[in-house]
Amino acid sequence: MHSELEQLLIIQDRQQKIRQIQTEIKTLPQQRANLEAQLAASIAGVEALKQKGRQVEVDRKNLELDVGTRSNSIAKLRTQQYETRKNDEFQAMGHEIERYENEIKKIEDQELELMMQADKVKAELVEEEKKAGATKESISRQLVDLDEKSKTLESRLQELTNERAELAAKIDEDLLDRFERLFESKGDAAIVALEHNVCTGCHMKVTTATIMHAKAGKEIVNCEQCGRILYVSE
Repeated sequence: MHSELEQLLIIQDRQQKIRQIQTEIKTLPQQRANLEAQLAASIAGVEALKQKGRQVEVDRKNLELDVGTRSNSIAKLRTQQYETRKNDEFQAMGHEIERYENEIKKIEDQELELMMQADKVKAELVEEEKKAGATKESISRQLVDLDEKSKTLESRLQELTNERAELAAKIDEDLLDRFERLFESKGDAAIVALEHNVCTGCHMKVTTATIMHAKAGKEIVNCEQCGRILYVSE
């Protein structure tokens, strides 16, 4: 194999690894955002139940006020009944008292429903807070792991970049430029194996002359179809 081709294969390996790591690093912010969104949703779920509980309590107190208002009205009407001497007025007041008493019964039924609802919300809140606590603990661990992963990837990226630079410094500039342009344009590999007289990059058969030159290993040979640099795997 051509001596510089061997070096280019190593460079290609490093560049492929660099690209993989760079791609993985780019996904880290989204992974972090997803974890933070999960945590926010968990906190929001707890807060929503707390707010629901507060609203139920407000509604219940409003009903208590309604009962108090009607009870006061009943008390006033009873007093007025004792003071009136007119039978029709007495009966009218009695009907009003009865109406208020019926309203109080309905309100008390509503209060009972709200009390049951409040107990249900409390139970749900306890469960949700447990889940939120577990979620927070899990996400905190995952965020720490993500930070460690980021540091490891950045460190490995720097190592590969330095190694690639050292290797590239030993390659002819024109050849290196050809390789880099091919690597960028093809998106996968600039150098591929020639197997069974077929370029493994584009999967097309090459000419006999190309096969002979590639096997001789005295020059850099390109596929006539895709332009990739060819080497004969041994």
